[in-house]
Amino acid sequence: MEAREECCLKQRQVLLLFVFLGGSLAGSGSRRYSVAEEKEKGFLIANLAKDLGLRVEELAERRAQAISKGNMQYFQLSHQTGDLLLVEKLDREELCGSTEPCVLHFQILLHNPLQFITNELEVIDINDNAPEFFENAMQLKVLESSPPGTVIPLGNAVDLDVGRNGLQNYTVSPQSHFHVRTRRRRDGRKYPELVLDRALDREEQPELSLTLTALDGGSPPRSGTAQVHILVLDINDNAPEFTQSLYEVQVLEKSPVGSVIITVSASDLDAGNFGAISYVFFHASEEILKTFQLNPTTGDIQLVKALDYETINTYEVDIEAKDGGGLSGKCTVIVQVVDVNDNPPELTLSSVNSPIPENSEETVVAVFSVADLDSGDNGKATCSIQNDLPFILKPSVENFYTIVSEGALDRESRAEYNITITVTDMGTPRLTTQHTITVQVSDVNDNAPAFTQTSYTLFVQENNSPALHIGTISATDSDSGSNAHITYSLLPTHDPQLALSSLISINAENGQLFALRALDYEALQAFEFHVGATDQGSPALSSQALVRVLVLDANDNAPFVLYPLQNASAPYTELLPRAAEPGYLVTKVVAVDQDSGQNAWLSFQLLKATEPGLFSVWAHNGEVRTARLLSERDAPKHRLLLLVKDNGDPPRSASVTLHVLLVDGFSQPYLPLPEVARDPAQDEDLLTLYLVIALASVSSLFLLSVLLFVGVRLYRRARAASLGGCSVPEGHFPGHLVDVSGTGTLSQSYQYEVCLTGDSGTGEFKFLNPVIPNLFMEGSEREVKGSPHRRSSFIVS
Repeated sequence: MEAREECCLKQRQVLLLFVFLGGSLAGSGSRRYSVAEEKEKGFLIANLAKDLGLRVEELAERRAQAISKGNMQYFQLSHQTGDLLLVEKLDREELCGSTEPCVLHFQILLHNPLQFITNELEVIDINDNAPEFFENAMQLKVLESSPPGTVIPLGNAVDLDVGRNGLQNYTVSPQSHFHVRTRRRRDGRKYPELVLDRALDREEQPELSLTLTALDGGSPPRSGTAQVHILVLDINDNAPEFTQSLYEVQVLEKSPVGSVIITVSASDLDAGNFGAISYVFFHASEEILKTFQLNPTTGDIQLVKALDYETINTYEVDIEAKDGGGLSGKCTVIVQVVDVNDNPPELTLSSVNSPIPENSEETVVAVFSVADLDSGDNGKATCSIQNDLPFILKPSVENFYTIVSEGALDRESRAEYNITITVTDMGTPRLTTQHTITVQVSDVNDNAPAFTQTSYTLFVQENNSPALHIGTISATDSDSGSNAHITYSLLPTHDPQLALSSLISINAENGQLFALRALDYEALQAFEFHVGATDQGSPALSSQALVRVLVLDANDNAPFVLYPLQNASAPYTELLPRAAEPGYLVTKVVAVDQDSGQNAWLSFQLLKATEPGLFSVWAHNGEVRTARLLSERDAPKHRLLLLVKDNGDPPRSASVTLHVLLVDGFSQPYLPLPEVARDPAQDEDLLTLYLVIALASVSSLFLLSVLLFVGVRLYRRARAASLGGCSVPEGHFPGHLVDVSGTGTLSQSYQYEVCLTGDSGTGEFKFLNPVIPNLFMEGSEREVKGSPHRRSSFIVS
């Protein structure tokens, strides 16, 4: 019986919770369904898709779910059929206790757009419980002097069912002296009272045995019985009486154990043993016996267990005062438990949407509900999140809230947010609950690759080995994943004369640049092009940078003598008058070097002469002058060997052979006569005339040499074209080629064109003349900016 009474109290607690939740949902226009208790798992309650006017596919698309209040989930929503099914058997007595009707509240949560639909399910009671008495046997003592109409309270029975299936009335048999009257307490419980119909006579019948029956109204009805044993007492005509028939007291739920909450008092006008009073609990439940202790002598009621308003907020305690003669009086003590703020708010997350795209606006990040078991201001709660986050908190239906992004996010600035939800009640002191959710921001391709430099300048020594790594360009992308994967490429050049694809290749993955063939400073001193960096996003974004390649000169060209010409069929002879003074300008050697800088600085040196000491050469300008006066003993014909050397490392040189013929008649008209005194002013005029004639001769010879060289060059090209075209390999060199020489330059001083013979008979190679760069540079487009050593370039074939 005590276990059943405890179960009944727990059911009353569940009842109070659902009554509170049901009240909060009132007026929401909810749809109510009904189901009888004890239905099996999977029982069909209703087709929500039909009731909501939605297609079954739409329920799945909107991620519909049934949410029950609290931690228990009683329902399941099938996305395949739209049916609302039971997850487990429902026991109405366990869920609602004596509350009628028994209503369970639940919500249908729909996404995209977010929508809450409140519904109710009424659990209908069936007659599955029979009435039960707390005591199967009762013993009463009745004075024989008790007049007819005396009322004797009896122990009540409990029926866990409600309504018509609950306890309806009591009967007693036999009815020779008593009948039973059914009474109702303020809490709705029905209890029996035994009413004396006619006077008792102890001498005639000292004891009576009655059967008390409790009946419910079910179909078929159920019943429970208890045996009542009545002892007829001798006269003790005054029963104890309490000063109050009803005591009411309010106790804080945090009151300490052992404290006295109230004292009851009764008196008896009888004397002696008939007037001695003792106090006892009358038909107390197991919960009351665990919570309170009654002093049988003083009537003090003490706490033996801490009170919990959220579990039980009201106790109704019946106390009986008995005297020594067996008479008793009864009173009732109502203990109201006063709520204190001892329960922090509870936060329940329904859904979390993570990650979210960084370009999405006003996206629902999380849905959660808040509840507090306390009452009044102690049960009211406020919610908040951090103010420095791009999210806002919005209240939804009832106690549900949503967290929504305030605008578009930037993953590159912040890829993760920790949102702390703070829930604080209004009690004193205020209690707070915090919950942190992590929201990841997914990347979209909103950042183009960025080069580390807007332009790159690379230096390459001429005569480099093919497939030489000359530099690396680099770009970064603030995005992530494939949006940050960068591919490098060469962009088309606007210079039609620059065959970029045959000069440079780029590694698409790491941006390494390679020179595909050997570069020649004399042919191409500098060139520039654009490279592009493209990511793998959709749509792909790209950027470009300028790459300038400067070819560094190497001393790979020997000096070339323009005057006197060395390839003529007959040696060139200079005439020297025998009357020439020391320092007389015999001729001037003119030479050039296709290199630049100090590789093109030329110096002249006399290596060998027929008459040593007769001639000298100026080292910097190549002027050949007489070193002394000529004599009759000097040979008429002289052969001079001159060396022209550049200033490279290692130096290169060319030799010049000069023939000088001593004559008398060539210079006689200009020689001073021994017998006639010469005018000094006339000598200066003659010297000026000689210099003008010499310079004109040198310029004419230089121009003639240039024209001759150009003609020979054009003739050779025409001849090579008539022999058949050469196939020059194009395209990129393999990326695995390396410079095996280790020096970074070509091991030969010349580059040759190789072509196959036109016929298919021999299959031999023809090695043509060395390929020498063009005669002149093609303007300033191929000139290195800021180079202080630019010279006119000439070609030796």
